[in-house]
Amino acid sequence: MPAIDIDITVNQQRLQVKDVPDDLPLIDFLGEDLGLTGTKLCCGIGVCRACTVLLHRVPGAAPVPILACSTPVSQVNGMQLVTVEGLEGKDGSPTAMQQAFLDEFAFQCGYCTPGFLMAAECMMQRLKIAPVPRARVDETIRASCGEHICRCTGYVRYSQAIRKVVLSTKGLVREA
Repeated sequence: MPAIDIDITVNQQRLQVKDVPDDLPLIDFLGEDLGLTGTKLCCGIGVCRACTVLLHRVPGAAPVPILACSTPVSQVNGMQLVTVEGLEGKDGSPTAMQQAFLDEFAFQCGYCTPGFLMAAECMMQRLKIAPVPRARVDETIRASCGEHICRCTGYVRYSQAIRKVVLSTKGLVREA
């Protein structure tokens, strides 16, 4: 099996790992090689989106959500990733989105929560660049998070929590 050397930044830490199988799923690299187990493997075929992480293809660029279960680590070589462990609030407290998920009781079992958090974070970072009109907030949330699967049916509460944070964060929404 062919192997490659990986040079990747994960949660702002640059890592260089030698002899990584080039077809190794990113989720296995994160969990087994790096000990980052917050990203969850659920369906394994990219449908449920529990394994969502953020990818910055170029430093400073807006992130894109990718599925760690179906992305080989070789495809993100040389890039920057953020996993759920990389989300940090001030002084170690929860981020605004994490706190909103708690306040709104957005999850039951919590298995899909990392994927929802990462999708919502990605959406917020993109809204900082291109705010949407207030009337399109719900549509934007559905477009960013609507394909995520929650088997405990927490969709309404997830949407309420995300909406709450988007509307209360300066610069993400414009009036017209």
